[in-house]
Order: sequence, then structure tokens, then C-alpha cells
Amino acid sequence: MYKEEALVYYGNRIAGILKKSKSGYEFIYEKNYLQYPNAAPISLSMPLREEKYESNLLFPFFEGLLPEGWLLNIISTAAKIDRNDKFKLLLHIGQDPIGAVSILPFNSENL
Repeated sequence: MYKEEALVYYGNRIAGILKKSKSGYEFIYEKNYLQYPNAAPISLSMPLREEKYESNLLFPFFEGLLPEGWLLNIISTAAKIDRNDKFKLLLHIGQDPIGAVSILPFNSENL
């Protein structure tokens, strides 16, 4: 059972779903995205494939989207999110990314 889920966008297309469970994390590309002729991987470390990616820790690509140091302290304090809860922090800041990948909470409004 998954505790939390997020939609991962590449540009304005849903590229996949990131899930957090008690045992770790899972990322899987959406089938429609894989069939898109110009589909690009969200990261070179996560090439396009139908099989899911699994990890006990948050994937380095997603962790790299998070702030560090003093900025992490400011954001986690202002948002009242534990600085060690990387998934919640990712959902909080992932809607306004620097690059092409954005992360939004998984709900019917985002589909």
C-alpha cells in the first residue's frame, strides 16, 4: 500500500508516477508518455522503460531537486514540513521547478 503518490511531469506531459511506501520509493513511466514520439527521460539515470524503478531511498534525481542548507531550513520551517521528509518537501517545492520536471500531488484535479 502506498502512503503518498505524486505525478511527475516533463514539460506539460505526465511522464510518470512517483510513490512512497513504508519500504521505499517507486517510479514508473506512464504508458502514454512512453508512446509519445518525442518522449525524453526525466533523467539520464532513469532512462525510458516500462519496468518500474525501485529504491529504499528517494532517487538521487528527485533528491537533487530539493534545496539544501539555509534554504532548506527556511522552506521547511515556513511550510511546517520536517526537513527529513523529502517526499513532502518535494511535493511542496516541485510545482515550480528550475528545469523541465515538475512534481504535483496525485489527485483527480491534476489528471
